[in-house]
This record gives sequence, C-alpha cells and structure tokens, in this order.
Amino acid sequence: AVRFRPCIDIHKGKVKQIVGSTLSDLKDGGSSALVTNFESDKSPAEYARLYKEDGLMGGHVIMLGADPLSQAAAIEALRAYPGALQVGGGINSDNAFSYIDEGASHVIVTSFVFNNGQ
Repeated sequence: AVRFRPCIDIHKGKVKQIVGSTLSDLKDGGSSALVTNFESDKSPAEYARLYKEDGLMGGHVIMLGADPLSQAAAIEALRAYPGALQVGGGINSDNAFSYIDEGASHVIVTSFVFNNGQ
C-alpha cells in the first residue's frame, strides 16, 4: 500500500517550495538567487487542518530558515494538528522541547549533529 506523507515547507512565514538552490548557498555567499516554484496564500495551519481532516499522519513541517516568521508559522501548524506532524529546520538543544510542547510528534535534527558540516 502507498502511504502519503504530507509536508509543509515554510520560508519567511509562507508555505512555499524553493527549487534550484539551497538556503545555505546564499548564507555561504553563493550568488544564485532562490527560485520559488510555489507560494501559497493559505497559512501553514490551513494545510495542517486539511491533513487532519484527511487523517494523514507522519508528515513534517520544515522551516527553511530559522527566522521568527517561519518559527511562528510552524508553531501555528503544529497547534492545528497536535501530535501528528514532525518539525525540522533550525532545531537545536535549546528549542527542541519547545516544539514538542507546541504539538510536534518528533523533532528532526540534521546539521546540528555535525561539526562544521562533518
């Protein structure tokens, strides 16, 4: 059976899909501009509520940048579907438990576990 895992990517508080580059390219002085493939007028919480209505579990909310707008939008989505969505992007030992408290089922830790990308 095929299982669908929903995803909500958030950049500067908006649900969007970025292609052709990474945020680290710009942070590291890269000259390529971010290309937005899709940006929604709907809030992250609206998508989370849709996933809840359809009973979709195991999805994730990814913050593409740890800016305050993205953090607030991620929390809004987690609160809309508590216990069903993972969260990642900018997660560290200082904030991981706060996202669990806000409704995340899990936190996704990636580059935090590496020292200088190694």
